[in-house]
Amino acid sequence: QVQLVESGGGLVQAGGSLRLSCAASGGTFSRYRMGWFRQAPGKEREFVAVVNRSGGTTYYADSVKGRFTISRDNAKNTVYLQMNSLKSEDTAIYYCAADTRWGSGYYRVEEYDYWGQGTQVTVSS
Repeated sequence: QVQLVESGGGLVQAGGSLRLSCAASGGTFSRYRMGWFRQAPGKEREFVAVVNRSGGTTYYADSVKGRFTISRDNAKNTVYLQMNSLKSEDTAIYYCAADTRWGSGYYRVEEYDYWGQGTQVTVSS
């Protein structure tokens, strides 16, 4: 099983940038697709971005496309989420998630078996 620990969250002004990291341990990192999700107060957890095992394929939610970039470093067992041009509506707890499957359900919460504890991102307007 893989354990995931997110870091890099914080308070930032609208228009600013943050880079989130998610360090994995306890498993073969390159076997897992890695996703980022977020959950705002009173809302359901939603898909943000996903990267395949090699890092060569990525998908994004429409709400973050062009502003966020997901990447991974398999040598460091880490996945990143670079967030630029942040908006107040990006405020949420951000979670990384891992799963060994790769298919059309990559945006669904239930398609991931492993989750980190989350990191808070707050964007002030």
